[in-house]
Formats: sequence, structure tokens, C-alpha cells
Amino acid sequence: MLAAAQRLRRSTDFAAAVRGGRRAGRGTVVVHFLLDEPAHASQARAGFVVSKAVGNAVIRNKVRRRLRHLVRPRLGELPAGATVVVRALPAAAEASFETLGTDLDAALAAAQRPRRPR
Repeated sequence: MLAAAQRLRRSTDFAAAVRGGRRAGRGTVVVHFLLDEPAHASQARAGFVVSKAVGNAVIRNKVRRRLRHLVRPRLGELPAGATVVVRALPAAAEASFETLGTDLDAALAAAQRPRRPR
């Protein structure tokens, strides 16, 4: 379980990260990363979106538990005030724990990378 201060609960927090944050997708997950202003900075927070497209309730909860377990140690490495929304793709239902971990790491790294100038 994530600590209460590390969880996203309000839909406005989810919407802010999805609409205003950087997005990076890999085979099983899509990560939305938003860095808040330093004045509001507390610890990093995370939320999860696992839709019915992933599977039935048992599969969705299994995927959510796996993602929560993978995100917990990575939150300490994120900057203060970071908001992360992890959205599971349908491929996450059959993915191994290791695959979810590598996809999550790659997506988090890509979402935090500065944008290339156009």
C-alpha cells in the first residue's frame, strides 16, 4: 500500500496530471508525469487507472496491485511535488512482473526527459 500522502484520490488531481503533464507510453503502461510548482511541493504522489479493457475485476485488481508494488520504491527517486498517473494498457493483463517493471522504468524515464527543441 502507498502512504496516504503518496496517493492521488481526487479526480481533479488525475485530470491535472493527464491534461497538463508529459506522457510516455511503453508496451504495457502509459505514464503521465506532472511536476508541481516548488511552493506546493510535498512528496511525490501516484495514481493508477486500470480500465475494463484490461480484463475483469480480478485481473484489474491484480494489475493494480502489481503496479502499486512497482511504483512504491520509485516514488522516493522522483522530485518533490511530482504527480504520476500510471495507466495500464490491455497488454498488462498477460505481462509478467518483470515486463511491467521494465516498461514502467522506461516510461518514467522518458516522461522526465526534457523535450527536444523543434
